[in-house]
Order: sequence, then structure tokens, then C-alpha cells
Amino acid sequence: MTLSIRDKKIIWHPFTQEKNAQKIVGIKKAQGSYVYDENDVPYLDLISSWWVNIHGHGHQEIAKSIYDQAKTLEHVLFAGFTHEPAVTLCQELQTILPKNLCRFFFSDNGSTSVEVALKMSYQYWLNLRKKEKKFFLSFDGGYHGDTFGAMSVGAKSGFHNQFKALCFNVLSIPYPYTWNGDEQVELKEEKSIRVLKKYLHQYANTISAIILEPLIQGASGMRICRPQFIKNVVNLVRQYHILVIFDEVMTGFCRTGTYFALHQLEIAPDFLCISKGLTGGFLPLALTVTQNRIYEAFLGDDFKTAFAHGHSYTANPLACSAAITSLKLLKKPECQEAIKTISKMHQVKIIEAKSQCPRIEKIRTLGTIAAFDVKDLQRFMSLAKLRFFEQGMVIRPLKNTIYLMPPYCILEEEIDSVYKKIVKIINTL
Repeated sequence: MTLSIRDKKIIWHPFTQEKNAQKIVGIKKAQGSYVYDENDVPYLDLISSWWVNIHGHGHQEIAKSIYDQAKTLEHVLFAGFTHEPAVTLCQELQTILPKNLCRFFFSDNGSTSVEVALKMSYQYWLNLRKKEKKFFLSFDGGYHGDTFGAMSVGAKSGFHNQFKALCFNVLSIPYPYTWNGDEQVELKEEKSIRVLKKYLHQYANTISAIILEPLIQGASGMRICRPQFIKNVVNLVRQYHILVIFDEVMTGFCRTGTYFALHQLEIAPDFLCISKGLTGGFLPLALTVTQNRIYEAFLGDDFKTAFAHGHSYTANPLACSAAITSLKLLKKPECQEAIKTISKMHQVKIIEAKSQCPRIEKIRTLGTIAAFDVKDLQRFMSLAKLRFFEQGMVIRPLKNTIYLMPPYCILEEEIDSVYKKIVKIINTL
């Protein structure tokens, strides 16, 4: 059953053209890898409900931790106060982060964690009396959120064209995204480095920081780049004393196969932005993690050098408790094995899919993420999404890209079935 037209008009849905949108589906419950509509029809959640439900839906351990915490402390303002769940969460994160990422600032979602990093990097230089360092570097196609700072550094993502006049200017670098069998990747990387060097030569003294999604750009179509390219970029900008912001809102918590993408790069950025999978999909929570030298630049004898930023629900104890439990689940051997299995299944099944469907191209995988482009998919976008849903799959293509980012509880036979269904649907569009 779908919600009535009258009910549909009550809510303004995100990323939706309300005039011609497909019928809104009412979901009444969810468990494991599935969500269920009002008739109890199951749908396999192959994008983890916008990449957040890493352990699947309704995980009992996380639910219990929230319930137990709610009986003790549901919330308290975080200016001048602290609490055990917030401290414990940061201590647990420290065990899997580079040692110099040791200062944690709480916020509510991925966009705000990016806003915090941008504001901190700008004020860091301001506190050091380097007012000229107020510009940012980013990559074409980068998506960092929908608040104004995040939109500005993601200005060439295509999502925010209507707001260009309100955004600040950013120096944007071509992004050398690649795929299996890409013979042009080195040329694309050389072009990007040339543009970066040009910017550094002309504007290095005025650049505050560079922001990037390490290894893979999410919303722009799961566009992957090579680790060595990121290493080269970071090494270059650091020669000019430019801060480095890693937006791992999507890539964190083993999405790329390691706890964070930075572990594959062996780089500790100056700022790390994390959210999405942080609480296992139960509650909104985000962190901007930085280094001691950044933190110490905000210490002073008056409020002028302090970081004047905060949110009503900063470090909400319920969300922190969910995050602590989610992190413990993530560290378990059985979860790590499941992540490896999903990765291996993607690598095998995506090649099989390409061999069975001539419209599939540019296949790529990274950890638990798999993506490929489909020729002319944009012409059939609405129909494709409908066909996927009719076959019991929640999939949201990005332009002409189909991607899979399932929860870690998905079964091997489910992955196998999904690829077969996708190929059949594409071949009949």
C-alpha cells in the first residue's frame, strides 16, 4: 500500500521533484537488510538507507544501548558539561585512528562536521594572524553537504547550481576518477597535478585548506581515484603549509574495506569529518576530529580566539551510546569477515554482470562499494528505479551510475541474486 495523495502532500521530501515524483511508499518496519512496506512486502536495502545502516536495521544491541542510556541521561547541554558516553566514544575512536587525531568536536550530521572543519581551518590561520589564508581547494565533483560552506567547497558537484551566487569562491581541481581497465588514468592524474601546481604557485599563501573525499567521491557517482594520487596531492599541499581535510562522512566505518580510507593512504589529515555510519543508522551524530596543534591555536586569554560554534543536541548521550555499541560491533571478527566477503563478492559479480550486459561499463569496486555506469540510463531513470523496486530492491542510481552499498549483514546468496536481477532489468529497459 502507498500513502494517499493527501498524506503525500503533507511532507516535502528531499531530493524530489514533488510535481512528478513516483508514489511515496510507506515503510512501517525494518529488520536486518530489509525494509517492509505497509503490506509487509520486503525490500532489500542495497544502499543502507543513504549509507548509514552499516549493521542493518533494528539491531537489538544498539537499540538496547539507547534504551538503557535513556533511563539515565537522555540529554544535557554540552557547553560547560560533559558525560561518560561522549568521553567513551572518543576513547573508542582513538583506538582505530592515527594517534595525532586526538581532539574531538561533536556536531549533528555530515554537513555540519564539514562546516566545523572549514570554520576551524579558517580561524586557525586567523588566530595565528594570517588573515590572508581564507581560500579553499577542492575537487570537481566533490560533494560535502548542503549547508553553505559545504555547498561552496562542493560547488562543481552539480547539486547546488541554484545557490552559486551565495557561495564563496573555491579553487577547484579536476578529479581523475578511474575504473577497471582505464588506460587514461595516468594522463588524468597528470592534468590534475598540473592544475594543482598552478594554483599553488599563484595562490599558496592565501589557501587555508584542501578538502576531499579520500579514494571515492560518493554523490557524484561513486567515482574512484588511485591512492597514490591522493598521497601526491597531500604531499604537495603540505609543502605549502596548507591544511588537509578528509571528508569521510561516507567512507568511514569500513565502507572502503578499512576502518577509514585514511588507513589505506597512511595519511593523518589535519581534520577528519565523520558521520553517517557512526551510530549504525539509529540517530544523527557527527564528529570533526583534529590534531593538538590545531586545538592549541584556539587557546587564549579571552573568548576572541575560542571556537564559537555549537548545536543544541551536541554530543547527545543517546546517539553517543548507539555509536559506542555500533563501533564495538564493527570491531568484532565476524563483522570484519562479512566486510571481506562482501568485497570479494562485488569483485566477482560485477565482472560477471559486465560480461552478461553490453550496456554496463566502467566497473569499479572499493571495499563494500560496487558501481558501474549504464549507457543511456538517464533516459530510463524513473523506469529503472521502478523496476528495481518491483523486484524487491532499494536502489537509487546516480545519473547513469548504479551502485550497491549494502549493510554488512547481507548474505552471499542475496548479493548473487541482486546482480542477476539488475542485469535482467537493464537488458530489458
